[in-house]
Amino acid sequence: MLDYTPKEIKQRPSGAVINPAKTCQPIGAMYAALGIKGCLPHSHGSQGCCSFHRMHLTRHFRDPIMASTSSFTEGASVFGGGANLKTAIKNVFTLYNPDVMAVHTTCLSETIGDDIPTIIKQSEIPEGKVVFHANTPSYQGSHITGFSNMTKAMVIYFAQASEGLKKEQINIIPGFVNPGDMREIKRIVKAMQLKFIMFPDTSGVVDSPMTGKFEMYPKGGVTLEELKDAGNSKATLALGRFASQDAADQLEKKCKVPAVSLKTPIGVKATDDFLMALRSAFAAEIPYELEEERGQLVDIMTDTHFHFHGKKVAVFGDPDVVTGLTEFLLSLGMLPVHVLTGTPAGALGSGLAGFENEIQGMLKAAGVKANVKAPGDLFELHQWIKNEPVDLLIGNTYGKYIARAEDIPFVRIGFPILDRSVHSYLPIVGYRGAMRIVEMISGALLDRADRDAADEDFELVM
Repeated sequence: MLDYTPKEIKQRPSGAVINPAKTCQPIGAMYAALGIKGCLPHSHGSQGCCSFHRMHLTRHFRDPIMASTSSFTEGASVFGGGANLKTAIKNVFTLYNPDVMAVHTTCLSETIGDDIPTIIKQSEIPEGKVVFHANTPSYQGSHITGFSNMTKAMVIYFAQASEGLKKEQINIIPGFVNPGDMREIKRIVKAMQLKFIMFPDTSGVVDSPMTGKFEMYPKGGVTLEELKDAGNSKATLALGRFASQDAADQLEKKCKVPAVSLKTPIGVKATDDFLMALRSAFAAEIPYELEEERGQLVDIMTDTHFHFHGKKVAVFGDPDVVTGLTEFLLSLGMLPVHVLTGTPAGALGSGLAGFENEIQGMLKAAGVKANVKAPGDLFELHQWIKNEPVDLLIGNTYGKYIARAEDIPFVRIGFPILDRSVHSYLPIVGYRGAMRIVEMISGALLDRADRDAADEDFELVM
């Protein structure tokens, strides 16, 4: 990382981004589509786009990501990709036989202006098969925007409301989190003995087991029948407003299912709010096993408080995860002095200041002054850290370059994590996930303390 002064940063051209803390919409759309059972995501654009998106997801989840592409050439770039998409739909069902084909656009097809709904209507779709789409221009928003748009498209295309009373079930939109987080959320809801529909649901898809037999469409994912029935649920919980709220609002508008927007349940308070929302919707009792887990977490936080109190932290990543993490770090007695997301909040309907205001509200209540920005990039985060050093950095894989340059303990949380394994199987949500976060942070800080102590001992011996 290069060392630039704040003055040089101010002189950067307006809109210039160096090391963006995000990636493009189609990756989020592809990930969301994988959360439908028997679904093959389809990238309507060049073959290179699809290859990059598959590679990025495959490296994060360490599981083969299947997707098809319209394979644009120069001709399609000039005359439009309608013929390519019609041929692709025919070939995909003939060769790969998915139950559902989820089309998402790329910057090239969006710039051309392909009319995707009309092209789909004019295509040969086998009986009993389904094709739906979401517009995901790469030059707007981020992968979180793409996830949100594809999840909203699931509601637009499939959700239906039957006449009569709503069913005693709840919809849960988990947001852009790992399959391990989705499994933990489902475990919590099952522990409360509630009926639910989670969409999208990538558990059992991108964390499927090794059986010795290749399964192009693993057993996991929400079914089309469940997506249709989501319109009959009693309520919808959107866990993380940037990735989930648009779909929940669309479902409320289309099927009159009340929507409740919550933080991603990271840490004590956000998980408490999640459980209270479930309890309020169904007057359900919280089982002892969840109370026990909460008590264990509080006990751990008390035992390890001296590790964390007053430590300065820099956090970056997806806005929903960063919001939950910031709240949890404050409860640990830490000081999040640099908080940044690369997702441009203005593209998500909630307004650019939404993320910044929410984070600043938390920090002000805790008496912490901090740099907070949405959208920002890792170049700016690095400069913040140079101007005000921190004791810990939390974020995705790309934070390692800052951590190395500044010799800071680093905890990998978020998307993508490309240089470590197993992370997608283990949750960071719920009380158990919070225990894992405490262990990760404590380990990073203590490893640094042990190293410093060893250096001091070496100097004394010398």
